Amino acid sequence: MGSTRFGNFDDFCRDSTLPVCNLFVPKNQPPNGIFGGCPLVGLELSGGRNLANLGSILLAFIGILASLLLIWRSERKQAAVGRREMQLFLLGFIIIEICEIFSVGGIPLRDDVRKGFSAVHVAAIAAVSWVLFLNAMVGFQLLDDGTPASIGLFLVSAAAIFVGTGYIALDTGFDWTGEFATNPSNEYRNIALYVLYQLFPLLCLVAFFLLETYLVIRVLGELRPMLYLGAAAILFAIGQVFNYVVSVHLCNATDGKINGALFETLFTVISVVMLWIFWSSITEDDWPMPMSQPMPGYN
Repeated sequence: MGSTRFGNFDDFCRDSTLPVCNLFVPKNQPPNGIFGGCPLVGLELSGGRNLANLGSILLAFIGILASLLLIWRSERKQAAVGRREMQLFLLGFIIIEICEIFSVGGIPLRDDVRKGFSAVHVAAIAAVSWVLFLNAMVGFQLLDDGTPASIGLFLVSAAAIFVGTGYIALDTGFDWTGEFATNPSNEYRNIALYVLYQLFPLLCLVAFFLLETYLVIRVLGELRPMLYLGAAAILFAIGQVFNYVVSVHLCNATDGKINGALFETLFTVISVVMLWIFWSSITEDDWPMPMSQPMPGYN
């Protein structure tokens, strides 16, 4: 074992169901069991196959429908600040949920197909986290929201993160160059994916929360929207606790029928809905704006 655990995925993949773990599975081997721990078997199908995570599949589908509804609801808020930018975030979340059906959901697939969806899943998480951070910046009106410049900044920067992360994920899964080769002997070490998949999204989420907190308290001078923002943060955190901490205990208790991934999907979907409610609440037209702290676009 090396002197540091930074960049190692062996413990995460042993105790949790993460899309990144599919990228470390050797060719033509089932994803369950190679990391040790409690393998998620879910429902048994014919031919010795398993549908590992039906709950996550159904909840991801619900998340897609909910996001489509919120995109439609956003369209009706014609005067809302950051309407197009919020819709871009929701579109990105739909991509994440589609990938989750095939990566975390554990549908019986060919090895290369599962790795492809998992790579897109990992890349989408990094890119959509960045889009969420940029949504917080919209409130500071550095660029006029909804303009080609603003939308272009969102799309180009997110696309760069998506392509860069996606390439590393694909190279890890298919070992094109050997640069990101991982195996049990190095504890599935991949510093690039560790930073882009584990740390970068966390930094974006924390920055989003801090920036929005400043806008709500210092600019709007209100506390009610903080209830929605705080609820979104707590729900998301609960989902991560289920996935990273509780998962293995649920798996052991149910003989591999379910684990924390199901609840991670559930709480993440609810968190995104609550996030939209927060955004909707701060774009209402009846907020009292302190005259000493005007902010263009919020009225």
